[in-house]
Amino acid sequence: MAYSTETKLITKTTGVCGGNARIRNTRIAVWTIISFQKQGVNDEELLNNYPTLTKEDLKEVWLYYNNNKTEIDNIIAEGELEEND
Repeated sequence: MAYSTETKLITKTTGVCGGNARIRNTRIAVWTIISFQKQGVNDEELLNNYPTLTKEDLKEVWLYYNNNKTEIDNIIAEGELEEND
């Protein structure tokens, strides 16, 4: 399944990133970027830490998130629960 925007793809592939939405052909999950951004990491830091990503990729992540907030927020919450167990 692919979520397409005008410039890039956010994809879901069984067996890659747990089947969660990810950025193009990377193994960088959308929830990972959103989680970092919610913790205060800015775009410049993200681009430095993930040199294969572009500013356009980050825009795509936000577009996907804005259309799928419940999905991404649930994945982040599940990860936080696992960390606290």
